[in-house]
Amino acid sequence: MNSQNGDREAILGRVREALRVPAPLKHPAERSAGGEPTTAHFREWLPPVGPSLDEKFALFAKLSETLRSELIVCADLAQAAAEISSLSSAESWKTIALHRGGLLDKLAPLLPSGLAQLCVDGGYDKNALEACDAGITECELLVAQTGSVCVTSDNSGGRVLSVLPPHHIVIARQTQLVTDLTEAYESLAAKYRANYPSMISFITGPSRTGDIERILVLGAHGPKRLTILLLP
Repeated sequence: MNSQNGDREAILGRVREALRVPAPLKHPAERSAGGEPTTAHFREWLPPVGPSLDEKFALFAKLSETLRSELIVCADLAQAAAEISSLSSAESWKTIALHRGGLLDKLAPLLPSGLAQLCVDGGYDKNALEACDAGITECELLVAQTGSVCVTSDNSGGRVLSVLPPHHIVIARQTQLVTDLTEAYESLAAKYRANYPSMISFITGPSRTGDIERILVLGAHGPKRLTILLLP
């Protein structure tokens, strides 16, 4: 016990000694014209993003590969439907879940006739949704700097469609690519103003954890696979 107490005091002594020296502030406080704190000084730690759409796409594609997201560029909705059909055959899907939307309303009739569709608009049985093989949603934005997909309860089928099925498929357009989280939030603020959705989520790759012996496990708290079908 004495040895343990001695070790504990030694560690705490070093902590107290370190706390006597103030940590240097790397950046001075920065505020916008309205007095709110800005995030500009944090951006240097994140990957630089070029101004063009091609540069944003290139970084998003690179990060998608690193994050184990599956990014598939499609020429049109017909190709997107063909990609979903291919995934369905490979994984032996029986039922998919989806919601109403500008892109999905056009995509749904193109999907295989033998693949049952559960539409979550207007209510659904949670057990039926959880039993679906995949969930297809639209999204708000794609964030180039982090490789994230931004979904909200307003435009992505509520809160659970992007979470419960084991395979999440996102259909989006390249014009939805934004530079970083700051631009993403500015875009959401401009769109929703005082009527923010009840849920805003940034999905950065499939669900994962490395808590157990630092072994990466996919699908720990949500979908095991994330596929992004990107239209022009």
